[in-house]
Amino acid sequence: MIVIGFESSCDETGVALVCTERGLLAHSLHSQIAMHEEYGGVVPELASRDHIRRVLPLTREVLQAANVALGDINAVAYTAGPGLAGALLVGASVAQSFAWARGLPAIPIHHLEGHLLSPLLAMPRPDFPFVALLVSGGHTQLMRVDGVGVYELLGETLDDAAGEAFDKTAKLMGLGYPGGPALSNLAQQGDPTAYDLPRPMLHTRDLDFSFSGLKTAVLTRVKGMEKAGGQLSAQQRADLAASTEAAIVDVLAAKSIKAMKQTGLKRLVVAGGVGANRHLRERLVQAMAKLDGEVFFPPLDLCTDNGAMIAFAAAMRVNAGLVDLSDMRHAFTVKPRWDLHDVCLEATAL
Repeated sequence: MIVIGFESSCDETGVALVCTERGLLAHSLHSQIAMHEEYGGVVPELASRDHIRRVLPLTREVLQAANVALGDINAVAYTAGPGLAGALLVGASVAQSFAWARGLPAIPIHHLEGHLLSPLLAMPRPDFPFVALLVSGGHTQLMRVDGVGVYELLGETLDDAAGEAFDKTAKLMGLGYPGGPALSNLAQQGDPTAYDLPRPMLHTRDLDFSFSGLKTAVLTRVKGMEKAGGQLSAQQRADLAASTEAAIVDVLAAKSIKAMKQTGLKRLVVAGGVGANRHLRERLVQAMAKLDGEVFFPPLDLCTDNGAMIAFAAAMRVNAGLVDLSDMRHAFTVKPRWDLHDVCLEATAL
């Protein structure tokens, strides 16, 4: 069967087609970075309006790329949460209208479940069970994944997510929006040992994270350097970027390896936008090799929010028998705050 998926949780509009037998057929994505750049961050109302403009042209583009007709589609999936309420409503209303008009089932998908399962779109695919490091602008979590809909939270951030730490630090340094990629690019020109920055919760016994203290340390460092000598030099900025990136990667890598040892598993999956970070990828590949284990990443173009992960998650849920395809009710709601634990409870109840 063929599933069309819609993603509109924040500042990317994504549409994709996935076949339960053949995998990803086509996907298309529009990023709103250029629109939000002048504001230094995402403006929710503008994000929602842009989703409205983009979703139908992207749908036509995907159908044409996959050579799929409307009559070939068997189910419709959409991100129901978490995310920005207005943005979620755009994708949900389009998906539900599509499903109602074509007499198809509509499948609400948890955004984080899409990220968790997205590395299975790549080859080689990891087998269950595995540990997943979900690391993005809004979330930093370690999960044990035993199957579709069977997720156990091992640890999570107590404050800022890793992506937020990248973005907020970049903003302190005047690097603009989006800050994370800009900071990582600048870090390539710097010395990661130039500044001794904290690694919050690095040595705690649990698997939780905290990055707000790192952001504060960078702010203190920047103010002290500016007070002593005016504006930071180009090299100072590069060194500070590299030192910040190294601190974040150190914590993410250490906690991931600790999770592998505690669970006894040999497969680590990394998902989310920060999973595209080159330094993090290199560290985890090296660390897992020492453990005689494997690490899996989604393709770089699927690290960010995208429709492919939503359509794929829906297809996986269908294959696992977690979706009632006979349910044609099209009343819906979105869940801007939606705990992934609720998805596990729903799967257990079926």
